[in-house]
Amino acid sequence: MHSATSHFETLALHAGQSVDKTLSRGVPVYRTNAYLFRNTEHAANLFALKELGNIYTRLMNPTTDALETRITQLEGGAASVALSSGTAAIFNTIITLAEAGDNIVASRNLYGGTYTQFDAILPKLGIDVIFVDPSNPEEIQSAINPKTRAVYIETISNPTLDYTDIRAAAAVAHENGLPLVVDATFTTPFLLRSIELGADIVINSLSKWIGGHGTAIGGSVTDAGRFDWAQGKHPLFTEPDSNYHGIHWARDLPEELAPIAFALRLRTVPLRNLGACISPDNSWIFLQGLETLHVRMERHSENAMHIAEHLLRHPKVSWIRYPGLQQDPSHKTASRDLKKGFGGMVVFGPKGGFEAAVRIIDTIRIFSHVANVGDAKSLILHPASTSHSQLSEVQLRRGGISQDLIRLSIGLEHRDDLTRALDEVLEKC
Repeated sequence: MHSATSHFETLALHAGQSVDKTLSRGVPVYRTNAYLFRNTEHAANLFALKELGNIYTRLMNPTTDALETRITQLEGGAASVALSSGTAAIFNTIITLAEAGDNIVASRNLYGGTYTQFDAILPKLGIDVIFVDPSNPEEIQSAINPKTRAVYIETISNPTLDYTDIRAAAAVAHENGLPLVVDATFTTPFLLRSIELGADIVINSLSKWIGGHGTAIGGSVTDAGRFDWAQGKHPLFTEPDSNYHGIHWARDLPEELAPIAFALRLRTVPLRNLGACISPDNSWIFLQGLETLHVRMERHSENAMHIAEHLLRHPKVSWIRYPGLQQDPSHKTASRDLKKGFGGMVVFGPKGGFEAAVRIIDTIRIFSHVANVGDAKSLILHPASTSHSQLSEVQLRRGGISQDLIRLSIGLEHRDDLTRALDEVLEKC
């Protein structure tokens, strides 16, 4: 039905599905928690990774497997693991790589929930996070030490919309024997295949554009399948793992599974034992979203560009950020990598500061005031008092988040209706 060389649009519709004996055209939803073993040998082989198959839906499920396979092919990776949320995907990624006494080097301009996880939760587990300016490779390099286990960035930062030079970050990480972990939620695999630019692990919040309709929560982690875990920088892969039969992940796997050692450890250690599993119903919802991702991302990007250009000229707007604008600080690097569009997010500050921002959000039509992005509907938020409110004033400033910043997730409505709604509230500022 398709091949690995098929175009993105074809893979988005067909990858991951093997039509079963019912000949169902749609991917079925397998609502079961457990699966029969053919015999005791079959059961033992599954648990020993001598063969792959279904054991329990906390580990894998046929509906979720179709989703994971489709994401893997769209990202150009080797294996993916779906989880219950984007933040669960991030947390499980970090604890697959690092343990107490280790650290990771991460962008300082992260989504608020990720920043809090890195700043307040991981340190209590003994994993420190060193925050850096991701646009400065020298700063990334100087932060790395013998206990560093990964470099972590976002493709386009939430909410400041800084585009990170993935190639530059990957070069520093790889020179130090470290994997580059990339949260690609704001670009999706349609706008950017981070693996082609050097990413080793790619995280997506499926709840956003991949789902596309604000109807489910989920996350995914894609293993590029290229990183050499035997370099000596990752004891969790080179020393016996008491979590799973004393296996040496970098040495003991069969040749065909060795490239996906990271994905296998994530699935069989934290996912299996901590249980952040995605439901098959949510996996099915995300499969529906993937089928139209390419169509929607083109329109999201077109609408966002139109809105950004309109706000750039508006006399009541103090400043604006959108990577697609030639005046944007990230435009040069973003335009080199993002050939299909610059995404659906626009942020700006109105003249009148915080008070004007509040008035706009409280009175605007069409835009829904919710803590979400990536919906087919246009959304609006004031990050400093909501999604990033747990950050101190110093942390907000370091992350580039001002009190007047309004975050727009541009949806699929007619662009003239969106500009009219913005004009109405801006004129009242």
